[in-house]
Amino acid sequence: MNIVFAGTPDFAAAHLQALIDAKHTIKAVYTQPDRPAGRGKQLKASAVKELALEHNFAIEQPDNFKSDDTIKRLKQYQADIMIVVAYGLLLPKTVLTTPPLGCLNVHGSLLPKWRGAAPIQRAIWAGDSETGVAIMQMDEGLDTGDVLLQKSINVVSDDTSASMYKKLEALGPVALLECLEQLPTLSAVKQDDSQATYAKKLSKAEAKCDWTMPCEQLERNVRAFNPWPMAWFEYEGQNVKIHRAQNVIQNDITQSDSERGNDLHFGRVINYSKQGLDIACKGGMLRITSLQMPGKKAQEVAQIVNGNPDLFCVGSVV
Repeated sequence: MNIVFAGTPDFAAAHLQALIDAKHTIKAVYTQPDRPAGRGKQLKASAVKELALEHNFAIEQPDNFKSDDTIKRLKQYQADIMIVVAYGLLLPKTVLTTPPLGCLNVHGSLLPKWRGAAPIQRAIWAGDSETGVAIMQMDEGLDTGDVLLQKSINVVSDDTSASMYKKLEALGPVALLECLEQLPTLSAVKQDDSQATYAKKLSKAEAKCDWTMPCEQLERNVRAFNPWPMAWFEYEGQNVKIHRAQNVIQNDITQSDSERGNDLHFGRVINYSKQGLDIACKGGMLRITSLQMPGKKAQEVAQIVNGNPDLFCVGSVV
């Protein structure tokens, strides 16, 4: 099959590699323009571009698809189909209808759940028991196209966005190749819009710990926001990042304060030991087992206690 591929990060590069290995003909690769990165802010190519360069593919990096010339160049590649994976640009109808077989998108959720920019993170954030990948025929909506094929995977209790990203990075290419092989016989299924949820982008502000939340939600936040933007809290004027935590249900810790209508217990340091840093929140406490102080690498709390036994004062509020 003659394919134009559009994608940007590592997740997309894994799908491009699978297409290469399966001996599909890559007519051109579309990816985001090079961006400044690192301390020196030098322009850096995307993972997809680096892979395309290795194979001497034609590379296109338009800022958008608004110009007639951009659409003309796409038509000149005479691709049967366009495969889109984490590209990062909106595709107008003129692009969607250019290849005879249209544009297929690999999306990191079980549609119609978690349409939008952060489906992997939102599945963990919401406490979903499963997620997966969907191969959809793209239309002009936001992840609203008819679904051709889906594959699911369980979300386990210690999954972070980083670990789930890797799992779906392996699952997606398998689903994509299966979809392309079966394309003539697959029946597209319309999404049920009434069941749709939206996976909005993450923000550093959202990642700040709100200790009035239930401890189960805070624990999911820690996993969902890892590796970015990382859950964090403020202590003595410094932002402390949480790398790993577990929720500990102990209602007796906060019940007496709650009965008096005193919410100051939320965010109080209950314990600081080799077991972890325990902070009171709604319904119990969050036990932080790995954290990162400003300017330092992430460490196990058990290690931090050895060198800084008085770093967090029991009774203080974070």
